[in-house]
Amino acid sequence: MTALPTFTLREPRKPDDFAQIAALLSAADPDWPVTPDLLAVWDAAHDPALYRLELVAEQSGRIVGVGHVGHDDFAFEEWRYFGGVTVHPDARRRGVGSALYGALMDRARERGAQDIRTMLSDQDRDAPGRAFLAARGFTRTWDRFESRLNIAGADLDAFDDLMDAVAAGGVQLRSVADLAGDPERDRRLWELDWQLFQDVPMGQTLTRRPLDAWLKQELHDPTFSHELSFVAVRPELNDPLTGPYVGYSTLMSNPAGFYVIGMTGVRREERGRGVAKALKVAAMRALVAAGGGEIRTFNDPPNRAMLNMNRALGFQRGPTHSRYELHLDPVTGERRPIAALQDPA
Repeated sequence: MTALPTFTLREPRKPDDFAQIAALLSAADPDWPVTPDLLAVWDAAHDPALYRLELVAEQSGRIVGVGHVGHDDFAFEEWRYFGGVTVHPDARRRGVGSALYGALMDRARERGAQDIRTMLSDQDRDAPGRAFLAARGFTRTWDRFESRLNIAGADLDAFDDLMDAVAAGGVQLRSVADLAGDPERDRRLWELDWQLFQDVPMGQTLTRRPLDAWLKQELHDPTFSHELSFVAVRPELNDPLTGPYVGYSTLMSNPAGFYVIGMTGVRREERGRGVAKALKVAAMRALVAAGGGEIRTFNDPPNRAMLNMNRALGFQRGPTHSRYELHLDPVTGERRPIAALQDPA
């Protein structure tokens, strides 16, 4: 029997390794491909105040696995970490994932980690990953539903009355690009984003990203479409934090050609007037004018209003993406039991 070549673990060499890492990640999850340039941008946008460890597994000069663990900037606690391990499909069952996982967990335990989180989908290709997590004591604790819509199949004329009613109510829908002349635009959107995110039922307490980190990860990210992201503006309003902005909906592009909705929401006092749906329709109409394409979005099961809205707009349910957690005793570092998510009967 011919022995398989050994592999070594090391930290990535940036930016030299980004091409191989992007190819590996895209091969492992072809539904969500990435590029070397995007990896470089995302790496530069990482908040240096938050801990992060990245490792690659190299075999005969080829990167066959990647892994990371670090603080969760969306739900920060000093003792909470988020991470993941990805092995190239043709390099699995050779101990690569186990080695990466072991090295990352050793460091997390050294730092006193009490909660390790990761995400996986319910798709067949993620079955080995789910088994990997189960064998190491991870528990599924939260679901996120992915929905998809090919804009070519949407009847956007059906929403003319909605758009007229929103306009008659004094709300203007303007693209983020159209608002570039507002010197307070970026700060106001940051404030609005934080207000809206606090009402999203994500099963965890969210933390606020600093303005500079938010700008790098949102408005300045090359995937963010300023022309296809829309803001609801009530001109007579002058809120000290958000000015006349009362809602917004964002679209980001993926290298594969589809778009992803980031945030959609309106301030509490504006809800029930169709503004959120109108924001999405405005973005969808702008996408048609730009050539069309597919839109994907994510929603949490308790967010019934948004799930129903997306269904009314023509979105169809896609994969479910689940959060898995491992809880560790702060003294011994041993696994602590955690309640598993119960599927509806």
